[in-house]
Amino acid sequence: MITRYPTKKIYVGNVAVGGDAPISTQSMTYSNTHDVAATVEQINRLHFAGADIVRVAVPDMEDALALKSIKEQISLPLVADIHFNYKLALIAAESVDCVRFNPGNIGEKSRIKEIVKACQERNIPVRVGVNAGSLEKEFENKYGQTAEGMVASAEYNIKYLEDLGFTDIKISLKASDVQRTVEAYRMLRPKNHYPFHLGVTEAGTVFHATIKSAIGLGTLLLEGIGDTMRVSITGELEEEINVARAILKDSGAMPDGLNIISCPTCGRIEADLVTAVAEIEKRTAHIKTPLNVSVMGCVVNAIGEAAHADVAIAYGKGKGLVMVKGEVVANLDEAELVDRFVHEVEEMAAKG
Repeated sequence: MITRYPTKKIYVGNVAVGGDAPISTQSMTYSNTHDVAATVEQINRLHFAGADIVRVAVPDMEDALALKSIKEQISLPLVADIHFNYKLALIAAESVDCVRFNPGNIGEKSRIKEIVKACQERNIPVRVGVNAGSLEKEFENKYGQTAEGMVASAEYNIKYLEDLGFTDIKISLKASDVQRTVEAYRMLRPKNHYPFHLGVTEAGTVFHATIKSAIGLGTLLLEGIGDTMRVSITGELEEEINVARAILKDSGAMPDGLNIISCPTCGRIEADLVTAVAEIEKRTAHIKTPLNVSVMGCVVNAIGEAAHADVAIAYGKGKGLVMVKGEVVANLDEAELVDRFVHEVEEMAAKG
């Protein structure tokens, strides 16, 4: 069981972030935000993919003015992403559930003060989004684009918000490489109690982003660090949520659905294991109850893994066993095993 760092609980709309709240997943639309229909369509896609929070870019006034209409048509909490023009944040705050600003791009601290005032008046939180590639000049000049520079920026801006009497804060410390990202989050975590938004930024295509995020975010989650997260992918929106949820599940941070244990392909396999596992994944994708299931293709490890699984198939030559909690419930021909296995899994899931 992972023990998470104790953090302050804040609310982004109706989603709790931090404290004892589940770790939430986020993504960001890629439409022009002022194209309300396209943006709502993408947000709805994310909703059905299982996202908890959505963020939209607000680069100009037309986008800021569109937020009210967007908010009226969606169910997910809405975060406005602000760079450079702080006045857009003041308009966004009237409609959204959270404002994210990058302190390296906003400029004068008086502008941040105005953003905080607008958020205080509407009782919405702020995300201080520090990026290694856009640190304030004083921190970049002193530290370079390093984890130390990211942490110094975050600490400075947290203190500034606290001095304004504002503490509904979450923090992100993102770099485009895993090592700096992990180092920055580790360094800052013991220094405050605010919730952390995790992410490796600009992580690339699905393949590379999945690997970088699994290493970086998985490492932090295993150390109890992280309250909400985004997997940044150059690709389709749903992939970000799918990968994020898989990282949460496989790190043990959020048990969710089946943990399918299956052996690698090798010369000992006595069944068409690739087809069987693919069919099982498809037919059990709807199950959210956390269960360990095993699908093994030969006698070497099959019985041992099955003994520790909730439901298992142990294949032999042309036949196999279906086992529940280590007990054999069926000895069937190969063609019948998947149907019986899925039946047992669905029954166990229904019982919770």
